Amino acid sequence: MADSSGPPASFSAGASDIRADHWILRAAPAPVRPYLRLIRIDRPIGTWLLLFPCWWGLALAASADGRWPDPKLMILFALGALVMRSAGCVVNDLADRKIDALVARTATRPVASGEITVPRALTFLGVLLLIGLAILLQLNPFAVWLGASSLVLVAVYPFLKRVTYWPQAWLGLTFNWGALLGWAAAHGDLAAPALWLYGAGIAWTLGYDTVYAHQDKEDDLLVGVKSTALKLGAKTKAWLIGFFGLATILLAAAIAAADLPWPAYLGIALAAAHFAWQVVSLNIDNPGNCLARFKSNRFVGWIVLGGLVAAAA
Repeated sequence: MADSSGPPASFSAGASDIRADHWILRAAPAPVRPYLRLIRIDRPIGTWLLLFPCWWGLALAASADGRWPDPKLMILFALGALVMRSAGCVVNDLADRKIDALVARTATRPVASGEITVPRALTFLGVLLLIGLAILLQLNPFAVWLGASSLVLVAVYPFLKRVTYWPQAWLGLTFNWGALLGWAAAHGDLAAPALWLYGAGIAWTLGYDTVYAHQDKEDDLLVGVKSTALKLGAKTKAWLIGFFGLATILLAAAIAAADLPWPAYLGIALAAAHFAWQVVSLNIDNPGNCLARFKSNRFVGWIVLGGLVAAAA
């Protein structure tokens, strides 16, 4: 797909997903702003969705031992999620730069627009990965190797939308690796509760990222990339019931395997109620509605985390 083909006829600069008025972008020096936009500093929801499975894994392991999550590990994972989400954005934008230039929502992203050159983006990526490695090396040896292995998932993900209608499934594998890593950081191994939690996260991601993908379905059709939004179409709500229902069941299985008390189940019940609200109130033909439901999943993260932490009290 050549750059000279230009954006689709429906392109509008006002459709960009970059918030130029964000306070961090306004306060940052001008040379730094393109790199902050590249890592989506104005849209932290991606960092939250990467972080919560990590915190869930830490809290699940800690509560299974009857204690609170280690604050140092919580902070390390927060920093790691920010850095690795940023690195993932760079990888994604490098891989998708020609496609992004043809999609109204993404055409003004720094790499797609040429504001940041490919060599500079690669250098920036290298810096981010070095920072991520420095954070990872603070963990126990088993967790270090487990965390490093996730880079394979990160590298493959951006290319799957070209070959399958289910890239959201691979995103689930990638974004929820932290559930395994959180448990491993706390216990130095893997066990059934962590595996159930990982499965729950994958189902959760299938749900929320399908909702997200409905924003781009018209442009995706024009440029020839695939998603679960295009695959499921009008049947999306029925599938979401399945995705979110499976996430709820697997979260309960993780809690049962860890033998946690009732506050953890209360968190799952509240999360299930939120899932139901998302499905009932979703309008797949309204991009603003889809984006709001997608972003609301940060509340799911907090609700489940709250239940897991309360179970240790």
